[in-house]
Amino acid sequence: MAQFSDRIEPKDFTKMPKEYQELLTRLLAIQADCEIGGPHIYVDHWTLRAPTVDDQWRVAKIASEEIDHCRKFLRMLGLLDIDRSDILSRPRSKREVDAFKEDMPEWADFAAFGMLIDKVGEYQLDEMVESSFRPIEDYLPQILREEKGHISYGYQQLEKLTKSGDEGRAKAQAAVDKWYIVGLDMFGKSGSSRTERYLEWGLKRRTNEEARRQYTAEVEPQIQALGLVVPDRMAGRKYL
Repeated sequence: MAQFSDRIEPKDFTKMPKEYQELLTRLLAIQADCEIGGPHIYVDHWTLRAPTVDDQWRVAKIASEEIDHCRKFLRMLGLLDIDRSDILSRPRSKREVDAFKEDMPEWADFAAFGMLIDKVGEYQLDEMVESSFRPIEDYLPQILREEKGHISYGYQQLEKLTKSGDEGRAKAQAAVDKWYIVGLDMFGKSGSSRTERYLEWGLKRRTNEEARRQYTAEVEPQIQALGLVVPDRMAGRKYL
């Protein structure tokens, strides 16, 4: 089929082919799961244990924004008469994406998560710009603005650690080593046939490997600018 370019309103959802319905539902549900997945990792541990009161406020603000992003994606599913409120209480071990099953024992983990994992989130959200599902455009600009803030804060915190001495630099490097590889896997397998269907139905704009390649080209110079070593990409091979 030629790439689908119509704009679909919720009232037309059930008129669409089954494949479109399934792909759109899956895309919205996975994104909702990812948005709530981060707070499930770090809220209990870091909201009141971050290094300063300003950092504690920022953790709470980021968590609030991520929860709101989840709320918005659940609202879009609700427009299709689909209730996925079960996502809110899903155990971490059952999350859709492995990144949200990880632990975050060090403040460097929170920082690297913001810089690297929220950056993957930005790429995933950017896939939905000009989506064939029209209501996405009502929510996406604000979500993307807030994600950029999360990424910037993560970078700033890693930068502080690298300048705090050998111990801080070592923690920053260990966190980047961990979360960079986790982030690469989040793009999904190269050569995914499902991704081709997303592209054809106007629900995504890039293949998994295209998005991952652009991500590495953007992020690796930032890691180097921090004075850190870029991890070996081949250490995470699930996506191959």
